Amino acid sequence: MRLLAPAPVPALDLVDIYGQPIRIGGNGHRTLLSFFRDAACPFCNFRVYELTQHHQALAALGLDIVAVFGSSQAEVLRFVARHPRPFRIAADPTGASHARFGIQSSRWRKFKAVLLRLPTLIRGLRMVGLAGLKTNNLMPADFLIDEHGRIVETYYGSDAGDRIPLERVELFLARGLMQRGLMPQAA
Repeated sequence: MRLLAPAPVPALDLVDIYGQPIRIGGNGHRTLLSFFRDAACPFCNFRVYELTQHHQALAALGLDIVAVFGSSQAEVLRFVARHPRPFRIAADPTGASHARFGIQSSRWRKFKAVLLRLPTLIRGLRMVGLAGLKTNNLMPADFLIDEHGRIVETYYGSDAGDRIPLERVELFLARGLMQRGLMPQAA
């Protein structure tokens, strides 16, 4: 069942791919928690590339990024070894974390992304090769979590390549800075 905001973050026993525990929310930082299909997914790889490119600016505004893949630790480590990332990455091979956040599977919505997002698919396939065509059917989802551990916004992808726009993430961060008095409010 999909989560609706506002809501507390469901309890997760996440460890990153290096075995270090990951705490989501309640740590004084705002968090983008992103769920991905698997390490070979071309759409996922392109989004991770985008997050990597924007990471420095987002982190400067106080954002932690946590990416959770529906793959084994070995598969995710193989992916990260080729392209190290500046944010935390976890493997969820059993799908327990995906299920807790209401992530759904859909073969049709995966196919829809292939048809509607062909340029992104091609860019992603350049990163992962043809193995990217044989991925699971989990759909993407993103959660914006405030510094107190509450989900402020949920974004369930309408297809395999649909992610929360980065502009919404930036707006979420700006609101947090305004609430803390670190940024003047617009008149």
